[in-house]
Amino acid sequence: MNHKRVRALTALLAASTTLAQAQTTLDLWHIQTTDNGKKIIQDAVNRFQKANPGVNVNVVVTPNDTYKTKLKIAVGAGNAPCVFMSWGGGPLYEYIKSDQVLDLTPFLSKNAAFKNRFLPAAWSAVTFDGKVYGIPAENTGVAVVLYNKALFAKYNLQVPKTWPDLLKVVATLKQHNVAAFSLANKAKWPGSMFYGYLVDRIGGPDVFKNAVTRTKGGSFADPTFVKAGQMLQDLVKAGAFVQGYNGLDYDSGVSRQLLYSGRAAMELMGTWELGTIKNENPNFLKNVDFFSFPTVPGGKGNANTVLGTVGDNFYSVSKTCKNPDAASKLLTYLIDDQAAQDRVGDNRLPPVKGLKVTDPLLQRIQQLVSKAPSVQLWYDQDLAPQLGELHKDTSQALLGLSVTPQAAADQMETLAKKILK
Repeated sequence: MNHKRVRALTALLAASTTLAQAQTTLDLWHIQTTDNGKKIIQDAVNRFQKANPGVNVNVVVTPNDTYKTKLKIAVGAGNAPCVFMSWGGGPLYEYIKSDQVLDLTPFLSKNAAFKNRFLPAAWSAVTFDGKVYGIPAENTGVAVVLYNKALFAKYNLQVPKTWPDLLKVVATLKQHNVAAFSLANKAKWPGSMFYGYLVDRIGGPDVFKNAVTRTKGGSFADPTFVKAGQMLQDLVKAGAFVQGYNGLDYDSGVSRQLLYSGRAAMELMGTWELGTIKNENPNFLKNVDFFSFPTVPGGKGNANTVLGTVGDNFYSVSKTCKNPDAASKLLTYLIDDQAAQDRVGDNRLPPVKGLKVTDPLLQRIQQLVSKAPSVQLWYDQDLAPQLGELHKDTSQALLGLSVTPQAAADQMETLAKKILK
């Protein structure tokens, strides 16, 4: 065989090998179920596929609560999709400890310009032991109290700044047969926001942090947690919530429908709700404003501290992915300049620098986050999965008046002693 034929055969084999490697399918799992949310991701995928012919992306969309179970089963079976969304925090850390998630630090080191596009606070939920395991993308989602301006004007109500102010608003609305809060707490996480904010407003952010890290005498039996449970049950006993709240399904949109109909005046929810309302009922959005969770007299918490996440949804690559290079590249398309601006157009705030934001509500959310001394990740996402589930269970039980605040705190501390080192 002469040298020309050898070189030609080598080139052909190399091309065949490259083609074989390139012709692959990447599974992408996410939870953006709205028409706009799905389109933004599909458009990004289309841009990726156009630039990378031979690589197909199979997009799978699943509703929020179903997704958690589905992903947990897939990861547990060692069959996670190539690219998957999570909320970071404790559950993602469990997947990392089981060696299921790709360390993206080397990829980001080679793509410093991409990494530096993001707000620094966006990385905290996906950074463990100095390594990054996810890309922030969807939104800056912090919990605020949305309220119906027309109902507040009708009953001459002022935006409550303190807990006693809030209880007065609840009492007035009750007199007019309007529920103060719409709450769909079947999935338990919506109600847990009340508990998280009360803990912060009473004791400041370090109480929860110390209990989780088991430092500085931190304990879930701290009086702050008991007091938060008591105040949450005071709100229940004041008649603040819509009927049947612990059995209503958030994913079905029932809590928003209660707002639209005027049967409830407020909702404690992530700021993503504004985008959902804009898409679902734009006329009603004109009637919506929001305020920060009230302070507690004598409490140590800062009125500007927020509960939520800078990033909201994070995209990771599984270690079982057969084409991790392509999967990592796909991440950059999911939050490229076009995708970021499309999300702004969808009334969301992806955590990237230099966003062009003209919507007054979004501008206020930007200001709210920028002046926050700290952003506490959702409790159920910050905690280890087993403890996060117990937190949701005890929060729902507190709202249902089926457990005492002391018993709820003790249950958390008993489990924390077993699983937290």
